[in-house]
Amino acid sequence: MVSRYIINGGKRLDGAVEVQGSKNSSLPILAATLLTKGENILFNCPSLSDVDIALRILRFLGCKACVQNGAALVSCDGLNKYDIPDEFMREMRGSIIFLGALLSRCGRALLSFPGGCELGPRPIDLHLKALRAMGAEITERYGIIECRADKGLTGAPVALSFPSVGATENIILAAVLAKGTTTITNAAREPEIRDLCDYLTEAGAEIYGAGEGTIVINGVDSLNAVSHSIIPDRIVAATLMSAAAVTGSCIYLDGISRSHLGSIIPVFVEAGCEIICRDGCMRFKAPERLRAVSLIRTMPYPGFPTDAQAPVMAMSAVSDGSAVIVENIFENRFKHVGELCRLGADINVEGRVAVVKGVEKLYGACIEAQELRGAAGLIVAALAAEGKSELHGISYLERGYENFDLTLGSLGADIVKI
Repeated sequence: MVSRYIINGGKRLDGAVEVQGSKNSSLPILAATLLTKGENILFNCPSLSDVDIALRILRFLGCKACVQNGAALVSCDGLNKYDIPDEFMREMRGSIIFLGALLSRCGRALLSFPGGCELGPRPIDLHLKALRAMGAEITERYGIIECRADKGLTGAPVALSFPSVGATENIILAAVLAKGTTTITNAAREPEIRDLCDYLTEAGAEIYGAGEGTIVINGVDSLNAVSHSIIPDRIVAATLMSAAAVTGSCIYLDGISRSHLGSIIPVFVEAGCEIICRDGCMRFKAPERLRAVSLIRTMPYPGFPTDAQAPVMAMSAVSDGSAVIVENIFENRFKHVGELCRLGADINVEGRVAVVKGVEKLYGACIEAQELRGAAGLIVAALAAEGKSELHGISYLERGYENFDLTLGSLGADIVKI
């Protein structure tokens, strides 16, 4: 059944909410459970369609995987397959993260090229090149990737031409049980990388430099299941901050990590918002009229995250002045612009640059999301708009936001899922 949101904008938000667990941490850690013996307990695992697909993949592979009371319980002792069906790969871009773990555990992996949101070319060449350097034989034919490492993987130096999050994660998963030492230079530094490494270290892996540009992994013989708590989702936090900003609201976010928001908080402060963080809680208060943020450039961590670009663009659409947003990560990350303009936003795009001229008001309209983060940006804009908006395509949103209508509703937003 196709669902949609009905949003009556212009309502101030008030109250406190707990920020959900991170989607971008949950998926690689679920893949990492393939490498362990025993039952893992993953606390703060969000209820998302992408997480559901990851659990379905694990069950297809012969593992026991379910969710109870917000925690994922996973035991991979019964793993008996090394292939992932095309239907799963097409549904979730992050499914490629199972490649390194399967190859390490089984010595073989068979899967198709991943799907997910269409944001422009996201080649997996970096993943495959690194695995080949570690001894894997890889054949690509008719959209199918077949990998073999009959003698096991061997540690190797890997230099990434770009600090790809997915490639860094796949290399780590392949390296923790490989023979010898793997050194990744120009590694991704995102908090989600550190969370994956923390989980693996708790399980018995030897990893040094997580969260830094160089990561060193000494292969070990085996890993044991552990209990681990997923970090809070910094992109969901940024979206909630944007929602409070456009509605002139004061809200509290519980369970946040201030250090993960280092490039995000200054943007809101420049817009005139007051932010106080203490003991994992944020008090966020927006001004009556937002100031435009002069320039935002999306960059790999610790730069401003591309995933927060759409919600912040929605905030800029109702700010006083003009903002320039430069998208440096994905070439098709401005798909939401046309729908924002339906609501009355004044945005001009030239290539990877968007110029956002703030307007006094947005107006409710029928709009449609085309990808995950764009959907979040459209919700933020609809909350600020005068009148009723109807948002279609919320299946994209549900890939990364857990019961977002209920979260916003608990803060006083007038939002209903139909």
